[in-house]
Amino acid sequence: MTAEIVDGRKIAKGIREKISNEVKNIKSKYGYGPNISTIRIGSYPESDLYLSLRDKACNEVEINSNHIEFPGDTSEKEVLNSINQLNKDNEVHGILIQFPIPDHISQEKLINAIDPVKDVEGLTPFNMGKTLSGDEHIVPITPLSVLTILEHEKTDFQGKDVVIINHSNLVGKPLAALLLNRNASVSICHVFTKDLKLYSKNADVLITGAGVPKLIRKDHVKNDAFIVSCSAFFNNFGDL
Repeated sequence: MTAEIVDGRKIAKGIREKISNEVKNIKSKYGYGPNISTIRIGSYPESDLYLSLRDKACNEVEINSNHIEFPGDTSEKEVLNSINQLNKDNEVHGILIQFPIPDHISQEKLINAIDPVKDVEGLTPFNMGKTLSGDEHIVPITPLSVLTILEHEKTDFQGKDVVIINHSNLVGKPLAALLLNRNASVSICHVFTKDLKLYSKNADVLITGAGVPKLIRKDHVKNDAFIVSCSAFFNNFGDL
């Protein structure tokens, strides 16, 4: 199988240039630029890398990105109070929760507490519901990233067989909705799927977000399939 690798950095550079111009227009019109706040609870190595990359990207396009740090033993109530304060702060335009978070704090409660207007990641029930209903106003960011890559490569979704190996609320479910909105035929696989190869080898587009190294091998993929990995810290592919 001959593979052609998509240059994600080139795509990202083009997006940053576009956003940079939009931010300049906002500053020119209103006298200030976008300001986002990220809530981080506890210390996780993967968070350090993700936050540093995000801050770098924000700095390049002149979006102000700041962090609100809590120790790992912080109470859920204290974090919820902080989100409520950010909701009321007119100088804060976007709120993010940095995952993972400690087990004693409910991810669902934190997401539900964010004002949908300030929901940068598109994960609140309001914004998720609009996405699922076909109103793509504030869309979950990882699915949107995948869609952006596919559309940049001029992928025609209509009638295509798409397999997503992830059924989470963060990736698989909203991504399936976005693709269904574009008339793809979508199958979602996960840890309980009996025969992953049965699905993956027939996919025109294969998208994996499983935290399993080398899960997908050469015999799992048909020729000319378009493959996207959403796993930042795992290589899901074996001998492709």
